[in-house]
Amino acid sequence: MVSVVIPAHNEAKVLGRLLDGLLGEAAPGEFDVVVVANGCTDGTAEVARPYDVRVLTTPVPSKSAALRLGDAAARGYPRLYVDADIELSTASARALAAVLAAPDGPLAAAPERDLTLADRPWPVRAYYAIWTRLPHVRAGLFARGVIAVNDAGNERLRALPPVMADDLTASLAFTPGERVIVGAARAVIHPPRTVADLLRRRVRAMTSVTELERTSAGAGERTGPRDLAAIVAKEPRLAGAAVVFAAMAVLARRRAARAIRAGDYTTWLRDESSRS
Repeated sequence: MVSVVIPAHNEAKVLGRLLDGLLGEAAPGEFDVVVVANGCTDGTAEVARPYDVRVLTTPVPSKSAALRLGDAAARGYPRLYVDADIELSTASARALAAVLAAPDGPLAAAPERDLTLADRPWPVRAYYAIWTRLPHVRAGLFARGVIAVNDAGNERLRALPPVMADDLTASLAFTPGERVIVGAARAVIHPPRTVADLLRRRVRAMTSVTELERTSAGAGERTGPRDLAAIVAKEPRLAGAAVVFAAMAVLARRRAARAIRAGDYTTWLRDESSRS
């Protein structure tokens, strides 16, 4: 049986959207879905209960704690860890599970990203035009809203420290030969609707990467001027987008510096605009 663990902190607005897609074409009992409502002050648990899922609640508003709680309750493999604010279809979940269930399959897998950018302001679209072309973004398991593992991959994840950049940490736990992006699986990702919320996300990302570099979990790959130059050299029309990306990176780095100096690696700068 395929298990799906969904940590959900105040996700009442979007959780139904995920569960509708995930379970819409599933056979009864096909997926063992565990929704962990962690530290919620809204109706997240109530949204989940009418579905064919098990709902766990905890007063602790911690994603890492919710993942561990859901992991302990999950019953099967392959196992999918899914963010509540994305969309994942039954077919995509099946595709991920099939790759991991193969005898010679990888330890970890993730879907391709489908970003909903059509109605976003141009600076947000420009930022993601560059971000989605970065080699480490294309190859990594992170920022896809889903990481799927087999039982051996799960053991690897359980050994990781609890850090803010949980998906990046999980991605770095596997070598390129141990992980795969599954083209037949698609995750719909909802980027920020405002520049301010994009900045909040980037500040959180920079803070969490610094935390990762200061632990034994490894180091994330940082984007530098050469990366941007390589993209623009290949696609000159993206020169303006590269300027937007660089400006956002500089501003986010300055704001993240305050949290880093204070050693604050727990404040979760949440983007509410993508949940509207």
